[in-house]
Amino acid sequence: MAKAHKPSSGSSGRAKRTSDLSGKSLKKKNLTPPHPPQRGGVELVDPRVQAQLKLYDEALALFHQQKFSRAKQELEKVLEGPSKELSDRARMHIKIAEQRMKPATEQNPRTADEHYQRGVAMMNVGRWDDARESLDKARKAAPKADYIHYALAALDCLTGEADSALKNLKVAIELRAENRYHARNDEDFAFLQEDPRFTELLYPEKDGTAG
Repeated sequence: MAKAHKPSSGSSGRAKRTSDLSGKSLKKKNLTPPHPPQRGGVELVDPRVQAQLKLYDEALALFHQQKFSRAKQELEKVLEGPSKELSDRARMHIKIAEQRMKPATEQNPRTADEHYQRGVAMMNVGRWDDARESLDKARKAAPKADYIHYALAALDCLTGEADSALKNLKVAIELRAENRYHARNDEDFAFLQEDPRFTELLYPEKDGTAG
């Protein structure tokens, strides 16, 4: 009868060491899993979320350019995506867009949002003083509403008030960082394009600061 050959102690030791090293390597890798990329608290691992975020950004660009009908159409597409947070943001902006598309005569402003909507409507027809009165009332009622500060910054640009525009835009960005990216492509801020303070505010990465 043929006898089974016992493996040599050397080969057994090598196999054990290899196994131990593999285990340690796996443990080491598992200790520091990579964090999924995020933007504004929204995870971007799922390509469907990336596509949803791209739609949302495009819709907000239209929104801040006061192209509310087109913005509403794009925001409704955002609702079809998987991210609940993006859908919630989109619903909020859809509601505001619908309000802003109403004729000014239908509006009797009472809340901060209604004053804001009237202010934007007055801006659209060049009634700067009325717009500022409404937006100031809106800011007083809702001082933490980033979009009100953003609208005031745009109004300041339209009326040639650079210092006030930069101050209001800075607050809008501090309250919501995404406003920095919207302002980069917003034609309402063309008045500030040559102002170095505007560049510093919108492109902090150029001088190593982040706001």
